[in-house]
Amino acid sequence: MLRRLAAAAALSLVLATGALAADKPHHVAIQVDQNDPQVMNLALNNATNVIEYYRAKNEDVDIDIVAYGPGLHMLRSDTSPVQDRIRRLKDMVFPGKIQFSACNNTKQGMEKAEGHAISVVPDATIVPSGVVHLMELQEQGWSYVRP
Repeated sequence: MLRRLAAAAALSLVLATGALAADKPHHVAIQVDQNDPQVMNLALNNATNVIEYYRAKNEDVDIDIVAYGPGLHMLRSDTSPVQDRIRRLKDMVFPGKIQFSACNNTKQGMEKAEGHAISVVPDATIVPSGVVHLMELQEQGWSYVRP
């Protein structure tokens, strides 16, 4: 009898732990720091695969694709080779969340070098520093991927 109670308690603990793990939110930050369409597309492929994986498990995932340095071209309105994919991915992710973070330090440097204002794609959010943004996300427990 005592063994059955112990086994039942152990099984309950395993099931409860599994249920808690399923409730844990998933967060991933993906870095893009190269002006290379292959790297940009790989980052978008990674995000798509993560979204589809957790959607199949009925779990939400938050994704932040952070572009800085030469990778900012991914989010520039005038030079992005992946604007259409960004728009489609933004529509696909619901009910999860995806953010595209554009480094303001890089944006300002490009504006100074090019002598004109630079706009980012409508789906992007400007963050003060891409590197600092990645650090802070990791400090908050986000996973990190560099394609």
